[in-house]
Amino acid sequence: MPDPEAVKEGKRFYEDVPMKTPGFFLKGSGALDWGMRNRLARIFNPKDAHTVMLAIDHGYFQGPTTGLERVDLNIVPLVSHCDALMLTRGILRSTIPPACAQPIVMRASGGASILKELSNEELAVDIEDAIRMNVSALAIQVFIGGEFETRSVHNMTRLVDLGLRYGIPVMAVTAVGKDMARDAKYFRLACRICAELGAHVVKTYYVPQGFDTITASCPVPIVMAGGKKLPELDALTMAYNAIQEGAAGVDMGRNIFQSDFPVGMIKAIRKVVHENMKPAEALEYYKTLKAKKA
Repeated sequence: MPDPEAVKEGKRFYEDVPMKTPGFFLKGSGALDWGMRNRLARIFNPKDAHTVMLAIDHGYFQGPTTGLERVDLNIVPLVSHCDALMLTRGILRSTIPPACAQPIVMRASGGASILKELSNEELAVDIEDAIRMNVSALAIQVFIGGEFETRSVHNMTRLVDLGLRYGIPVMAVTAVGKDMARDAKYFRLACRICAELGAHVVKTYYVPQGFDTITASCPVPIVMAGGKKLPELDALTMAYNAIQEGAAGVDMGRNIFQSDFPVGMIKAIRKVVHENMKPAEALEYYKTLKAKKA
Protein backbone atom coordinates (compact mmCIF):
# COMPACT_ATOMS: atom_id res chain seq x y z
CA MET A 1 0.00 0.00 0.00
CA PRO A 2 1.35 3.49 -0.80
CA ASP A 3 1.93 5.84 2.07
CA PRO A 4 -0.91 8.43 1.94
CA GLU A 5 1.19 11.05 3.68
CA ALA A 6 4.09 10.60 1.27
CA VAL A 7 1.76 11.01 -1.70
CA LYS A 8 0.25 14.09 -0.13
CA GLU A 9 3.63 15.70 0.49
CA GLY A 10 4.63 15.12 -3.14
CA LYS A 11 1.74 17.14 -4.56
CA ARG A 12 2.41 20.57 -6.00
CA PHE A 13 -0.42 22.92 -6.89
CA TYR A 14 1.63 25.93 -8.05
CA GLU A 15 -0.66 28.32 -6.22
CA ASP A 16 1.43 31.30 -7.29
CA VAL A 17 1.18 30.48 -11.02
CA PRO A 18 -2.15 31.46 -12.63
CA MET A 19 -3.51 29.04 -15.20
CA LYS A 20 -3.08 30.31 -18.74
CA THR A 21 -6.11 30.53 -20.97
CA PRO A 22 -4.65 30.51 -24.45
CA GLY A 23 -6.51 31.88 -27.40
CA PHE A 24 -6.79 30.11 -30.75
CA PHE A 25 -4.47 30.60 -33.68
CA LEU A 26 -7.15 30.82 -36.38
CA LYS A 27 -8.87 34.07 -37.28
CA GLY A 28 -12.38 34.46 -35.89
CA SER A 29 -12.42 31.05 -34.22
CA GLY A 30 -11.55 31.82 -30.60
CA ALA A 31 -15.13 31.56 -29.30
CA LEU A 32 -15.90 28.20 -30.91
CA ASP A 33 -16.33 25.00 -28.93
CA TRP A 34 -13.35 22.74 -28.30
CA GLY A 35 -14.44 20.16 -30.86
CA MET A 36 -14.82 22.82 -33.56
CA ARG A 37 -11.38 24.22 -32.88
CA ASN A 38 -9.86 20.76 -32.76
CA ARG A 39 -11.26 19.95 -36.19
CA LEU A 40 -10.08 23.28 -37.59
CA ALA A 41 -6.61 22.62 -36.15
CA ARG A 42 -6.50 19.41 -38.18
CA ILE A 43 -7.22 21.31 -41.40
CA PHE A 44 -5.06 24.40 -40.73
CA ASN A 45 -1.49 23.90 -39.56
CA PRO A 46 -1.25 25.47 -36.08
CA LYS A 47 2.34 26.56 -36.79
CA ASP A 48 1.41 29.01 -39.56
CA ALA A 49 -2.44 28.90 -39.67
CA HIS A 50 -2.26 27.84 -43.34
CA THR A 51 -3.62 24.88 -45.28
CA VAL A 52 -3.22 23.18 -48.63
CA MET A 53 -6.50 21.48 -49.47
CA LEU A 54 -6.82 19.13 -52.42
CA ALA A 55 -10.23 19.61 -54.05
CA ILE A 56 -11.58 16.60 -55.94
CA ASP A 57 -15.33 17.18 -55.55
CA HIS A 58 -15.88 18.38 -59.13
CA GLY A 59 -17.73 15.22 -60.14
CA TYR A 60 -20.75 16.06 -58.01
CA PHE A 61 -22.02 18.27 -60.84
CA GLN A 62 -19.50 17.77 -63.69
CA GLY A 63 -19.15 14.00 -63.75
CA PRO A 64 -15.72 12.44 -64.48
CA THR A 65 -13.67 15.61 -64.90
CA THR A 66 -10.33 15.34 -66.69
CA GLY A 67 -7.83 14.04 -64.15
CA LEU A 68 -10.56 12.51 -62.00
CA GLU A 69 -11.56 9.68 -64.31
CA ARG A 70 -9.87 7.21 -61.94
CA VAL A 71 -9.58 8.65 -58.45
CA ASP A 72 -7.96 5.45 -57.20
CA LEU A 73 -5.10 5.82 -59.69
CA ASN A 74 -4.75 9.60 -60.07
CA ILE A 75 -5.68 11.01 -56.67
CA VAL A 76 -4.93 8.47 -53.94
CA PRO A 77 -1.14 8.86 -54.50
CA LEU A 78 -1.53 12.62 -53.84
CA VAL A 79 -3.51 12.40 -50.62
CA SER A 80 -0.57 12.14 -48.24
CA HIS A 81 0.81 15.46 -49.56
CA CYS A 82 -2.22 17.62 -48.74
CA ASP A 83 -3.31 19.09 -45.41
CA ALA A 84 -6.96 18.28 -46.09
CA LEU A 85 -8.95 16.48 -48.75
CA MET A 86 -12.17 18.02 -50.12
CA LEU A 87 -14.49 15.48 -51.74
CA THR A 88 -17.93 13.88 -51.80
CA ARG A 89 -19.09 11.08 -49.54
CA GLY A 90 -19.44 8.72 -52.50
CA ILE A 91 -15.76 9.02 -53.42
CA LEU A 92 -14.72 8.86 -49.78
CA ARG A 93 -16.55 5.59 -49.16
CA SER A 94 -15.76 3.95 -52.49
CA THR A 95 -12.19 4.98 -53.14
CA ILE A 96 -10.23 6.64 -50.32
CA PRO A 97 -8.42 4.13 -48.06
CA PRO A 98 -9.77 4.23 -44.48
CA ALA A 99 -6.18 4.45 -43.25
CA CYS A 100 -6.05 7.99 -44.72
CA ALA A 101 -4.82 10.31 -41.97
CA GLN A 102 -5.69 13.56 -43.75
CA PRO A 103 -8.76 15.45 -42.46
CA ILE A 104 -11.82 15.32 -44.69
CA VAL A 105 -13.76 18.35 -45.88
CA MET A 106 -16.96 16.87 -47.28
CA ARG A 107 -19.14 18.39 -49.97
CA ALA A 108 -22.62 18.70 -48.45
CA SER A 109 -24.63 20.38 -51.22
CA GLY A 110 -25.79 19.18 -54.63
CA GLY A 111 -28.75 18.55 -56.85
CA ALA A 112 -28.02 20.33 -60.13
CA SER A 113 -25.71 19.21 -62.93
CA ILE A 114 -23.92 21.31 -65.53
CA LEU A 115 -26.99 20.68 -67.72
CA LYS A 116 -29.23 22.73 -65.41
CA GLU A 117 -29.22 25.90 -63.29
CA LEU A 118 -26.36 25.28 -60.85
CA SER A 119 -27.72 27.48 -58.07
CA ASN A 120 -30.73 25.18 -57.63
CA GLU A 121 -29.04 23.10 -54.91
CA GLU A 122 -30.18 21.44 -51.71
CA LEU A 123 -28.41 19.88 -48.75
CA ALA A 124 -27.21 16.50 -50.00
CA VAL A 125 -25.64 14.93 -46.89
CA ASP A 126 -27.26 14.07 -43.58
CA ILE A 127 -25.29 15.34 -40.59
CA GLU A 128 -25.37 11.89 -38.99
CA ASP A 129 -23.69 10.41 -42.05
CA ALA A 130 -21.01 13.09 -41.88
CA ILE A 131 -20.41 12.13 -38.25
CA ARG A 132 -20.20 8.45 -39.18
CA MET A 133 -17.50 9.29 -41.70
CA ASN A 134 -15.52 11.31 -39.14
CA VAL A 135 -15.31 14.44 -41.28
CA SER A 136 -13.44 17.52 -40.06
CA ALA A 137 -15.60 20.04 -41.93
CA LEU A 138 -18.54 20.32 -44.32
CA ALA A 139 -18.50 22.42 -47.51
CA ILE A 140 -21.49 24.01 -49.15
CA GLN A 141 -21.96 26.17 -52.23
CA VAL A 142 -23.46 29.64 -51.80
CA PHE A 143 -24.71 31.44 -54.91
CA ILE A 144 -24.82 35.14 -54.03
CA GLY A 145 -26.53 36.82 -56.98
CA GLY A 146 -27.68 33.51 -58.45
CA GLU A 147 -31.23 32.61 -59.40
CA PHE A 148 -31.65 30.53 -56.24
CA GLU A 149 -29.56 32.74 -53.98
CA THR A 150 -31.92 32.61 -50.99
CA ARG A 151 -32.20 28.83 -51.12
CA SER A 152 -28.43 28.41 -51.18
CA VAL A 153 -28.00 30.82 -48.26
CA HIS A 154 -30.64 28.95 -46.28
CA ASN A 155 -28.90 25.67 -47.11
CA MET A 156 -25.77 27.13 -45.56
CA THR A 157 -27.45 28.44 -42.41
CA ARG A 158 -29.21 25.11 -41.85
CA LEU A 159 -25.88 23.33 -42.21
CA VAL A 160 -24.20 25.79 -39.83
CA ASP A 161 -26.89 25.08 -37.24
CA LEU A 162 -26.35 21.33 -37.61
CA GLY A 163 -22.59 21.76 -37.52
CA LEU A 164 -22.76 23.80 -34.33
CA ARG A 165 -24.91 21.12 -32.72
CA TYR A 166 -22.29 18.45 -33.36
CA GLY A 167 -19.05 20.42 -33.44
CA ILE A 168 -18.39 20.29 -37.20
CA PRO A 169 -17.26 23.53 -38.91
CA VAL A 170 -18.78 24.66 -42.22
CA MET A 171 -16.88 26.06 -45.19
CA ALA A 172 -18.99 28.23 -47.49
CA VAL A 173 -17.90 28.17 -51.13
CA THR A 174 -18.71 31.34 -53.07
CA ALA A 175 -20.02 30.25 -56.44
CA VAL A 176 -19.66 32.33 -59.57
CA GLY A 177 -22.13 31.79 -62.38
CA LYS A 178 -21.54 32.60 -66.01
CA ASP A 179 -23.03 36.07 -65.74
CA MET A 180 -21.71 37.08 -62.30
CA ALA A 181 -18.98 39.65 -61.79
CA ARG A 182 -15.59 38.33 -60.75
CA ASP A 183 -14.16 41.33 -58.93
CA ALA A 184 -13.27 42.33 -55.39
CA LYS A 185 -16.57 44.14 -54.86
CA TYR A 186 -18.57 40.98 -55.57
CA PHE A 187 -16.35 38.70 -53.51
CA ARG A 188 -16.34 41.12 -50.56
CA LEU A 189 -20.13 40.97 -50.64
CA ALA A 190 -20.33 37.18 -51.00
CA CYS A 191 -17.67 36.35 -48.41
CA ARG A 192 -19.00 38.78 -45.83
CA ILE A 193 -22.56 37.46 -46.19
CA CYS A 194 -21.33 33.89 -45.66
CA ALA A 195 -19.33 34.87 -42.58
CA GLU A 196 -22.11 37.05 -41.13
CA LEU A 197 -24.54 34.14 -41.37
CA GLY A 198 -22.25 31.70 -39.61
CA ALA A 199 -19.73 30.10 -41.97
CA HIS A 200 -16.51 29.22 -40.14
CA VAL A 201 -14.33 29.29 -43.28
CA VAL A 202 -15.00 30.83 -46.70
CA LYS A 203 -13.56 29.54 -49.97
CA THR A 204 -13.43 32.12 -52.74
CA TYR A 205 -11.59 33.04 -55.92
CA TYR A 206 -8.48 35.15 -56.25
CA VAL A 207 -8.67 38.48 -58.06
CA PRO A 208 -5.54 40.51 -58.92
CA GLN A 209 -7.05 43.82 -57.79
CA GLY A 210 -8.25 44.16 -54.21
CA PHE A 211 -7.96 40.60 -52.92
CA ASP A 212 -6.49 41.94 -49.69
CA THR A 213 -9.73 43.89 -49.13
CA ILE A 214 -11.66 40.61 -49.39
CA THR A 215 -9.54 38.89 -46.74
CA ALA A 216 -9.47 41.98 -44.52
CA SER A 217 -13.25 42.45 -44.54
CA CYS A 218 -14.04 38.79 -43.88
CA PRO A 219 -13.88 37.94 -40.14
CA VAL A 220 -13.16 34.24 -40.73
CA PRO A 221 -10.37 32.53 -42.69
CA ILE A 222 -10.40 32.80 -46.48
CA VAL A 223 -9.21 29.83 -48.52
CA MET A 224 -8.40 30.55 -52.16
CA ALA A 225 -10.09 28.43 -54.81
CA GLY A 226 -7.78 27.14 -57.51
CA GLY A 227 -10.19 27.66 -60.40
CA LYS A 228 -9.41 26.69 -63.97
CA LYS A 229 -6.15 25.05 -65.05
CA LEU A 230 -3.31 27.53 -65.46
CA PRO A 231 0.34 27.15 -66.47
CA GLU A 232 2.34 26.01 -63.43
CA LEU A 233 4.07 29.36 -62.87
CA ASP A 234 0.76 31.23 -63.03
CA ALA A 235 -0.85 28.85 -60.53
CA LEU A 236 2.10 29.14 -58.14
CA THR A 237 2.06 32.93 -58.48
CA MET A 238 -1.66 33.07 -57.78
CA ALA A 239 -1.22 30.93 -54.64
CA TYR A 240 1.72 33.03 -53.47
CA ASN A 241 -0.12 36.32 -53.99
CA ALA A 242 -3.22 35.03 -52.21
CA ILE A 243 -1.21 34.02 -49.13
CA GLN A 244 0.70 37.31 -49.09
CA GLU A 245 -2.62 39.17 -49.31
CA GLY A 246 -4.21 37.45 -46.35
CA ALA A 247 -5.54 34.05 -47.44
CA ALA A 248 -5.27 31.27 -44.87
CA GLY A 249 -4.60 28.68 -47.54
CA VAL A 250 -5.55 27.30 -50.93
CA ASP A 251 -8.01 24.66 -52.07
CA MET A 252 -6.68 23.55 -55.43
CA GLY A 253 -7.91 20.85 -57.74
CA ARG A 254 -7.35 21.16 -61.47
CA ASN A 255 -4.08 23.06 -61.08
CA ILE A 256 -2.76 20.00 -59.26
CA PHE A 257 -4.37 16.88 -60.69
CA GLN A 258 -4.34 18.21 -64.28
CA SER A 259 -0.66 19.15 -64.04
CA ASP A 260 1.90 17.15 -66.02
CA PHE A 261 3.35 16.03 -62.68
CA PRO A 262 0.70 16.29 -59.93
CA VAL A 263 2.90 15.10 -57.05
CA GLY A 264 5.53 17.70 -57.89
CA MET A 265 2.90 20.40 -58.23
CA ILE A 266 1.27 19.79 -54.86
CA LYS A 267 4.71 19.72 -53.22
CA ALA A 268 5.56 23.03 -54.88
CA ILE A 269 2.27 24.52 -53.72
CA ARG A 270 3.11 23.41 -50.17
CA LYS A 271 6.42 25.26 -50.41
CA VAL A 272 4.60 28.43 -51.41
CA VAL A 273 1.87 28.17 -48.77
CA HIS A 274 3.85 26.91 -45.80
CA GLU A 275 7.35 28.23 -46.49
CA ASN A 276 6.67 31.46 -48.43
CA MET A 277 8.75 30.19 -51.33
CA LYS A 278 8.69 32.63 -54.25
CA PRO A 279 6.85 31.43 -57.37
CA ALA A 280 9.95 31.25 -59.58
CA GLU A 281 11.79 29.18 -56.96
CA ALA A 282 8.77 26.93 -56.54
CA LEU A 283 8.64 26.37 -60.29
CA GLU A 284 12.29 25.32 -60.31
CA TYR A 285 11.56 23.01 -57.39
CA TYR A 286 8.67 21.51 -59.40
CA LYS A 287 10.87 21.07 -62.47
CA THR A 288 13.59 19.36 -60.40
CA LEU A 289 11.09 16.90 -58.95
CA LYS A 290 9.66 16.26 -62.42
CA ALA A 291 13.13 15.63 -63.87
CA LYS A 292 13.96 13.17 -61.09
CA LYS A 293 10.73 11.31 -61.71
CA ALA A 294 11.45 11.13 -65.43
